[in-house]
Amino acid sequence: MVYAVVVAWLVVAAIVVLTWPRLDTDRGWRGVVLALTLGLSLLHQLLFATVTEDALVTFRYAQNIADGNGPVFNPGERVEGYTNFLWLVLVALPRAAFGADIRATAVFLGVLAALGCVLLSCFLANRIAAAAAPAGAEPRPAIGVAAAVLTAGAGGLATYGASGSEVPLFVLLVLAVGYSLAARRPVVAGVLVAFAVMTSPEGLVVAVLAGLWLAGAAAGEKHSWWAPVGYALGALVFLIPRLAWRATFYQHFVPAPLAAKLGGPFGEHLAAGWPYLSGFALAHQGFLLLGLVAAVALVLRRTKAPVGAAAFREAPGATVRALRVAEPPARGEAPVATAFETRALLWLLFAMAAGLAAAAVLIGGDPGPSWRLLAPLPPLLAVAAAGTYGVLTAGVAEKPSPRPKPWPAGTRLVPVTACGVAGVAILVSVFSPEMLDRVRDWHAHGTELAEIGGWLGDYLPPGSVVSTAAPGALAAQGSQLLIIDVFGRTDDHIAREGRHDGGVATDYDYVVNGRRPTVAVPADGGYADSQHCAIDPVYAGRYEVATFRRVGTPYWVSVYPRAEQANSLVADLDKGPDFRYVRCPS
Repeated sequence: MVYAVVVAWLVVAAIVVLTWPRLDTDRGWRGVVLALTLGLSLLHQLLFATVTEDALVTFRYAQNIADGNGPVFNPGERVEGYTNFLWLVLVALPRAAFGADIRATAVFLGVLAALGCVLLSCFLANRIAAAAAPAGAEPRPAIGVAAAVLTAGAGGLATYGASGSEVPLFVLLVLAVGYSLAARRPVVAGVLVAFAVMTSPEGLVVAVLAGLWLAGAAAGEKHSWWAPVGYALGALVFLIPRLAWRATFYQHFVPAPLAAKLGGPFGEHLAAGWPYLSGFALAHQGFLLLGLVAAVALVLRRTKAPVGAAAFREAPGATVRALRVAEPPARGEAPVATAFETRALLWLLFAMAAGLAAAAVLIGGDPGPSWRLLAPLPPLLAVAAAGTYGVLTAGVAEKPSPRPKPWPAGTRLVPVTACGVAGVAILVSVFSPEMLDRVRDWHAHGTELAEIGGWLGDYLPPGSVVSTAAPGALAAQGSQLLIIDVFGRTDDHIAREGRHDGGVATDYDYVVNGRRPTVAVPADGGYADSQHCAIDPVYAGRYEVATFRRVGTPYWVSVYPRAEQANSLVADLDKGPDFRYVRCPS
């Protein structure tokens, strides 16, 4: 698969560079190149194609919704152990209505959303460039193709495209908010930003920045004050009922995973967040450099930009002030931002990228591979860089040249840069130890934990309670088990009242003596290479160690059955054909 992705990139890069002068005028070639770019994005996603632990937790909630138990992880326990409400609804509805497979639905929707990000980055970059073009200028849609190629090469988007998680949908919604603002549709932007907030808590950063941007535009008379008001109403009409339902059903405003993560000392969050950001920056130098060059160019070139062509197509007698407010266009004509606003919109895209990066640092990063929290940054920087090129060169191509050249330097530079940065990003996603290697390990550990969960679910007594650090993977095949997450992501008491150590919430006294699990699964990394007979001190006294060998393999798994039930539980588990009990040496 690695070779297929590299070959696909070489094909796309060669065609983009060779056909670049025709992409502005030849719609057929442009469609071919975009189709090939989507194919590259699809192959890049399939290279990773691993369902994440967080996605598996969401699947358990979705299955309980379909089964009539409501949005709960364990039936009867109202704990909001997810932060992706909209994504949960999207993957649960097909199961509840048609019996569709939850995992397949989530993977399909995630891949579709990632491909949507590639297309929307193209459309948004073109929208920005078109608004900056002078009256009568020909559109230059090739600029959008460059943004699409860059987005297809983004490793974080590819990693989580087929992961079953909400990340691709969140990135798509962030780009859609930008497009709505570029199209001067503040109410639509408000609705989309509400969806973004309901998909991921980081959506609050996007919501605040977009709201401030609209308020600033209204204060500068580029929009009417109805724009920020409409934006707020569009967002609140969805967010207020969502918050009211959350408070009524779960009795909390903050979901358990967020409470468990944010409850620790602020210094610990920063200590974990800075390495998280620096690792991302090291692996994404091409996108960051591209964004930096674009931002510097915007600062240095402060020449007065021409008003967008659409502004001159307004009804006769329109005043300059009428062009500067967010009034409805003539019938059949879409509202278009002026060139001044396109520059402000570019700065908003940069601000969103910076704000999401700051949020990731403040919450201490994320333990998953490929920098999940920062997945929106490369697409945002790709659109901002391509849009900046379009804005700063608006009208340049229209100047007559005594000696036309089919390959002017600027024309050659754009496709080569876009394809080069995308290629480097793809190579980094393949060779970085934080990306493909970790995803493969993640896949192996998740598969092993799912096997362990299925074994426990099949042979433990009905109603057994299991404590673990990987509740989603263990529940993937052990859906009949009651599962306690020792890190509080699906347990309100641990999340809100536990002790925070090393960035996670724990309360083992509550787990051992309060929840009293039938069996504890101490490892969250799947099988071990050797027999481990030592017991974790937090379980010592109440539990014993039981080691089992995976039949036909050199691998082992240790579980802790409760001491007073140890003999009967070990006998039950030893009935499974795939695991054989081996007593620890005295």
